[in-house]
Amino acid sequence: MPDRHKIETDAAPAAIGAYSQAIRTGDLLFCSGQIPLEPSSGELIKEDAPGQARQCLENLSAVCEAAGGSLANAVRVTIYLADINDFQRVNEVYGEFFEGDAPARVALQAGALPRGADVEIDAVVAL
Repeated sequence: MPDRHKIETDAAPAAIGAYSQAIRTGDLLFCSGQIPLEPSSGELIKEDAPGQARQCLENLSAVCEAAGGSLANAVRVTIYLADINDFQRVNEVYGEFFEGDAPARVALQAGALPRGADVEIDAVVAL
């Protein structure tokens, strides 16, 4: 049986589908994509793309903390944007969360994101 543990926290939005907030296996945490939902209400925040990115990263941070880790130890991050023209402004917010050695990253434009979000971000984190 693989070493696989579901991570859940009320400090991040509950899953809105058939997935877990994160799965820990060994010393790695695989975080599901976070859209900019307010954790307590589950409502999409009414912000521009940088504000939505901040909420996504705060949600990811909460999931990492629930697993005993930190988003600062991410090894890989993927940013999905509804509009790639938001990349630079989202990148500025992203930089606030990763000082020093930033993780490997992919950023791409998605055709559409859940609930009409402008940003979704996932991560793989070393624990």
